[in-house]
Amino acid sequence: MLISFDWLKQLIHTDKTADEVGTLLTGAGLEVEAIHNFEMVKGGLEGIVLGEVLTCERHPDADRLNITTVDIGAGEPSQIVCGAPNVAAGQRVVVATVNSTLHPTGGDSFKIKKSKIRGAVSEGMICAEDEIGIGQSHAGIMVLDTDLPNGTSAAEFFGLGSDKVFEIGLTPNRADAASHYGVARDLQALINTPAILPAVDDFKVDNTKKPIAVEVENTEACPRYAGVTITGLQVGPSPEWMQKRLRAVGLSPINNVVDVTNYVLHELGQPLHAFDADKIKGDKIIVKTVDEGTTFKTLDGVERKLKATDLMICDTEGPMAIGGVFGGEASGVTDETTSIFIESAYFSSDWVRKTGMAHGLKTDASFRFERGTDPNMVITALKRAALLVQEVAGGEVSSEIVDEYPNPIGSKEITLSIERAHILIGKHIGTQRIKSILSDLGIEVTGETDTHLTLSVPPFKVDVTREADVVEEILRIYGFNNIEMDENLATTFLAKFPNPYAEDVTDVIMNYIAANGFHEIITNSITNSNYYKPAGEAEMAGLVQVINYNSEDLDVMRKSMVFSGLEVLRRNINRRQRDLKLFELGKVYEQQEGELKESRKLSLYMAGNVTAESWKQPSMKTSFHDLAGVVQNVLRKLNAGDFEVQPLEQSSYMRQGISYVKNGTEIAKLGVLDAGLTKFMEVKEQVWYAELNWDYLLKKYKDRLIAEELPKFPEVRRDLSLVLDKSVTFDQVKQVAFRVERKLLQDVNVFDVYEGDKIEAGKKAYALSFTLLDKQQTLTDKVIDSVMNRLMQQFEKQLGAFIRK
Repeated sequence: MLISFDWLKQLIHTDKTADEVGTLLTGAGLEVEAIHNFEMVKGGLEGIVLGEVLTCERHPDADRLNITTVDIGAGEPSQIVCGAPNVAAGQRVVVATVNSTLHPTGGDSFKIKKSKIRGAVSEGMICAEDEIGIGQSHAGIMVLDTDLPNGTSAAEFFGLGSDKVFEIGLTPNRADAASHYGVARDLQALINTPAILPAVDDFKVDNTKKPIAVEVENTEACPRYAGVTITGLQVGPSPEWMQKRLRAVGLSPINNVVDVTNYVLHELGQPLHAFDADKIKGDKIIVKTVDEGTTFKTLDGVERKLKATDLMICDTEGPMAIGGVFGGEASGVTDETTSIFIESAYFSSDWVRKTGMAHGLKTDASFRFERGTDPNMVITALKRAALLVQEVAGGEVSSEIVDEYPNPIGSKEITLSIERAHILIGKHIGTQRIKSILSDLGIEVTGETDTHLTLSVPPFKVDVTREADVVEEILRIYGFNNIEMDENLATTFLAKFPNPYAEDVTDVIMNYIAANGFHEIITNSITNSNYYKPAGEAEMAGLVQVINYNSEDLDVMRKSMVFSGLEVLRRNINRRQRDLKLFELGKVYEQQEGELKESRKLSLYMAGNVTAESWKQPSMKTSFHDLAGVVQNVLRKLNAGDFEVQPLEQSSYMRQGISYVKNGTEIAKLGVLDAGLTKFMEVKEQVWYAELNWDYLLKKYKDRLIAEELPKFPEVRRDLSLVLDKSVTFDQVKQVAFRVERKLLQDVNVFDVYEGDKIEAGKKAYALSFTLLDKQQTLTDKVIDSVMNRLMQQFEKQLGAFIRK
């Protein structure tokens, strides 16, 4: 947001410099990110002053030159050689002094130097309007009619001086400061000087020959709608002073009527709209919604299909403007317009926000309506605009002000505990100081006891709804820097901190995954609802909507980690980084039976080759086992290793997947992402994906990450080859083995799988290794053989295995 310092000083008197004001505003929460120097004309007419020609004589050596003496208010008159045909003694003129720089219209800049012209000394230059960049004429020097003293800055005379412009990073909660008057209100509390609301006492109704009736059908979307008609005006350029102020805040002047509406918006924070009154059919305005799909052409020439939730400003024949967002082409002000109806309304922020998002429209008006405007400013702004239109375009007020306001919006009543306020501030500043700050901010104290204040908070304070908000208002004006740091720190509240050991476990796991070549990513928890549509209604259900989203691409909280990671994969793959191993620990959100659920997931992604190309070994595509190994080791590190492996239930995202189940709860799942999904996300590689239920794992196993001393007795390995039906999984073999021998069996591993013509059709051969260990003594051959015989018997009995010798 841009705020003109000159404009601001019209609303509040201050002798402080722009830098000083910028520091004060930043301390009060209106962060001044930069202060720009704005020049209406290049160079700001610096070094160019008013002067008076005292004498004028023909140059002895040049017929077309004159030697003049000019009083520029600097003591001795300056001698200036001038070639203009109209120069004469007694004239008030514009003089460029020595060392000033001129920026002529359509020409190159040059510096004025003391010089000799045909032997005569010249100490400056008497200027034409094109020579100082304020016009096109070069017929002669400018001759002024003014009583200003010699030496007066030409910028002051023309009203074209430079200005300081504050660039303020306005936070969404500070809708009350989205104008020059709003900033002045904050400054009022900071420098103890009253902000001056522009006077509208001179407003009067000249006649009632052009009344426009108003009917508001949807009072939820439009609680207040006001307007007035002005006839007999003439559309044309705005005066220089208005154009200067609009340009200072980044606006291009259009015409005097439209410029007035923009001027009042930036001055008072109240958006306005001007309709050509002669184009309002039936001399009536109806505020309502229209049928879904109705076409409407906006001021930018774009034909849009309206939604049933769009609030429209209509006449008796159809829509004229999108309420609070954008005007229509057919009813806009043109050069031929002679009568206007000025609209000043209070629109619901929710309705305006939805409409703006639906049509991708962002305007200065919608920016303010979306955050909340002041319903009490509606009539003041309307009168201010009417007076300005009459000043810059002429005309008469030709109707009474119509004001549809069936349910007035009152102030909010908040009770403030004085003791609580001092606790939250961190310092005792006294009740009187609190009351003074609140009064300066427009918050009225309506009741007072020894312990509490009853406050009436005006509606323009959109973000002040509770006691803590009031304390924030007090503190930002009192100054955070004025709260001293005690030598002895103390607190009245101790937060309940999570078990730090859980964070240690998280660090261990994250470091392990990173050590296996994975890169950590951190992505946005807010995502695009369109990602979930291809998966069907089931996935769309339960999405947590963001109410005040600023982009259609970021409108819901993520329900799954999948899409965040795929966005990162897509970006990297599109930049030829195809061998990727990524992981993220983040939160997902879901709405279940009216309740919002939040949980943490650990996600891992693999795409491309396992290792980079090398002369030592060929590149190998990432496979299920590459990712499964990492996931299983993470579970083992958490001592959750005795899990069951089950086929993955129907998934919207994964194919060829498995679930890791512990005590009936899915603790992890992995598989290859559906090819249709990756194509939809424009990821041109097969992606293996794993997701761990991190909250559950940390809750159950955070205290089980333990270290054990190395065994004193040696492990023993025995190998076995089994021929099994193809339907038998390795996990089934593993489960049978551990049911048979729980004490001595430490690990089962498959190191080879064979399927081919050397064994019966429909069969496969597993080469398995079994690791045995007795922590109390050395294993004997007798014990080992006994264990292996029992294993073979149960493999044959339970799995129909054939033992290969």
